[in-house]
Amino acid sequence: MDFAGKPNVLNGLQSKLHEQLVAFNQEHVLAFWDELADNEKENLTIQIQSIDFNLFALHQSKQIDSKSKQIEPCEVLALDATYKKQGVASIENGEIGILTVAGGQGTRLGWSGPKGTFPATPVTGKSLFQLIAEQILCASKKYKTTIPWYIMTSIENDSATRSFLIDNNCFGLKRTDIFIFTQGEIPAVDTDGNMLLETKSNIAMNPDGHGGVISALRQSGGLDEMSTRGVKYLSYVQVDNPLANAIDPNFIGLHLSEKSSTEASSKCVLKIDPDERVGVFCKVNGNLEVVEYSDLPEDKANECDGEGKLVYAGGSIAMHIFTVEFLQRIADDLPWHKANKKVPCINLQTGEQCKLESPNAYKFEKFVFDVLPLASNSIVVETKRNEEFAPIKNTTGQDSPETSHNMQRERATSWLRSRGVDISGGAIIEISPLAGACAEDLNEAELPKAIGSDEIVVI
Repeated sequence: MDFAGKPNVLNGLQSKLHEQLVAFNQEHVLAFWDELADNEKENLTIQIQSIDFNLFALHQSKQIDSKSKQIEPCEVLALDATYKKQGVASIENGEIGILTVAGGQGTRLGWSGPKGTFPATPVTGKSLFQLIAEQILCASKKYKTTIPWYIMTSIENDSATRSFLIDNNCFGLKRTDIFIFTQGEIPAVDTDGNMLLETKSNIAMNPDGHGGVISALRQSGGLDEMSTRGVKYLSYVQVDNPLANAIDPNFIGLHLSEKSSTEASSKCVLKIDPDERVGVFCKVNGNLEVVEYSDLPEDKANECDGEGKLVYAGGSIAMHIFTVEFLQRIADDLPWHKANKKVPCINLQTGEQCKLESPNAYKFEKFVFDVLPLASNSIVVETKRNEEFAPIKNTTGQDSPETSHNMQRERATSWLRSRGVDISGGAIIEISPLAGACAEDLNEAELPKAIGSDEIVVI
């Protein structure tokens, strides 16, 4: 939209914007309109026009219900090969797509780019994106099929993500098999429900949460694209877990079995201890939900059975399978969660930056696990932490590159030993996803007979 040299158009546009904003009591966002340069007016106009005001009006009425909740343990199923044939058939028939949430920056890791570009492996430093791409390549070859990849970026990292993938030739995938779409944003509001101005020409916005992936998929045409391709099921993984098995025929088969409504299925791992900061799968008022660690009552978090094992032990690792038709039906039904936060803003009278000593606004977001209670029979299956969960979230300590590297090396060592390789302690081993998704996939003829303690080996 080119406004340069068109002041009359801008003035007329202000009137239209004002009319729209007045209808929702938000006209104050034009408080500094007359002070703005034409390019600033253009940017503010585009931002206002991007806001779904009907949704903005509804998001407070559709907040998560805070009424009393009855929390009970849920059934956790074993993950085995019982339904593997069904899973393999679905993959071979081209019914599986991969959905990756990758809107974050690597700031907490001291990394300047998108989180998906972070070097994640212990020897070669492959990026998080490359690990998923290689899983797709390996499975596509193994099952003689095409597996499309759907990636949700953010406004902040979309351009850099696209450039990174193009610069790396999409790691061998066809560009036409990668569908990139951008996460939505929603205005932050003060305690009276008024939008805030971050600057005179910019409304304070925040990403709408990982649960926004569903509405973003629909709005971008992604769900329709899946239907055209014949993709029926999505394997959902977050970008920051190098051990995530994104194409697991055992899990897919269980999702398609009589144990499930074939709408939404999830993987979990056993919690390390009651204080581990992960959501927990529970029955809430009779429906399967993920209860945030901070919301699980202390007595339940510490409750143990007769064998001393945690009763509420199923930790969420953000790995799901969703049926596309189900997502089409419930795309608008996820509730909003509200958080009281400090949101940088300016004073509407002076235009000066506000000095914040306490939270001044509410941010709204959706959580993807709120899909689960909307399904008629969601299931949870337990997988092994040392096989599938080594996230990289922090610079040091738990869930850091160091802890993830250690777990990646340990899994690689375990796989090779199970295939008869003699490995001395201290060896550093990395296995590419191109070599296989499990120990059984590894070709014994191509493996070394032994690996010494001082060796660094890449398979």
